Amino acid sequence: MHIHLLMETDKTVEEWEFDLGEQMRALRLRANLDQITLADRAGIGLTAVKNLESGKGATLKTLIKALRALDRAYWLSSLAPPVSISPLQMLNAKPARQRASRRRIKNEAGDV
Repeated sequence: MHIHLLMETDKTVEEWEFDLGEQMRALRLRANLDQITLADRAGIGLTAVKNLESGKGATLKTLIKALRALDRAYWLSSLAPPVSISPLQMLNAKPARQRASRRRIKNEAGDV
């Protein structure tokens, strides 16, 4: 499995675009949708669907809309998993402040 992960990270941007486009096309066909219907459901243009599926690039907004229309929005959570803090970072972290600082009162001369 470790070798598989290394191979995945070695892909070029173009390879990722192509693979993602293939997956999007397979999802659309599995849902028995043509490109026009997917474009309508996602609220994107037909050209955007074609570009996405052919690996010619798409905006993040287009990808999100298409994934939502294909009931695969949960894929997006793997793109931005929650950031966790390591135990060592927790030990070195300063404790969070529990209250606001006291207001300083100026005297008549304007000094604090």
